[in-house]
Amino acid sequence: MDSEKQVLFAGFGGQGVLSMGKFLTYAAMGAGKNVSWLPSYGAEMRGGTANCLVTIADDEISSPLTEHPGMAIILNRPSLDRFEDKIKPNGTLVINTSLVDRPIVRDDLTVFEIPVNQIADDMGNSHAANMILLGACLQKTNIVPTEKALQHFEVIFKGKKQSIIKRNKEAFLVGVEYAKENW
Repeated sequence: MDSEKQVLFAGFGGQGVLSMGKFLTYAAMGAGKNVSWLPSYGAEMRGGTANCLVTIADDEISSPLTEHPGMAIILNRPSLDRFEDKIKPNGTLVINTSLVDRPIVRDDLTVFEIPVNQIADDMGNSHAANMILLGACLQKTNIVPTEKALQHFEVIFKGKKQSIIKRNKEAFLVGVEYAKENW
C-alpha cells in the first residue's frame, strides 16, 4: 500500500467539488495524516470547471502535484472526458452517473458508479450530492475511515448553522449506506 494517496475531485463550479476536497483534507488531518489540498477552477466559478487534488500521507508529502492521481471522483461528463486518461493504471474512478452519460473507456480502472443527484433529489436535499458521493467513497475506499470523518463534522463545518451540518451529515450517511449496499 502506498504511503501517499492522491485523490482528484472534478466537476462544475457550484457542485461542491472544492468543498469535498476540503472535507477530505480536514478529515485526514483529524485522523493524524499529513495532507495537502490544491484547488483549481475556471474564471467563471459557478458553472465553470472546478477541480482539486488532495494528497494524504503518513509521512511528509514530497509534492502536492501529480499528473496521474490514483483516484478520481468525477461529478460530470466534461470532467470524465478531461481526466479519465490521467488516472494511474489500476487506479480507482468514482463517477456520478446522474451527470455522466457515457461508459468508461478504460478497462484498467476499478469503477464505482452512483447516481448522486438522483439520490439527493429523492432525499429532498438537491445540494447534498457532493456529501453523498464523499460518504460513499470513504466507505468503500477507507482512505479516511468514515468514523473519523463523522467525528470531525463539527470542525469541518465550523461556523455553519446546525441545520446545515445535520443535513450534510445525513447526506454523508446516505452515501455510506449506498456503498455498503451496492458496492
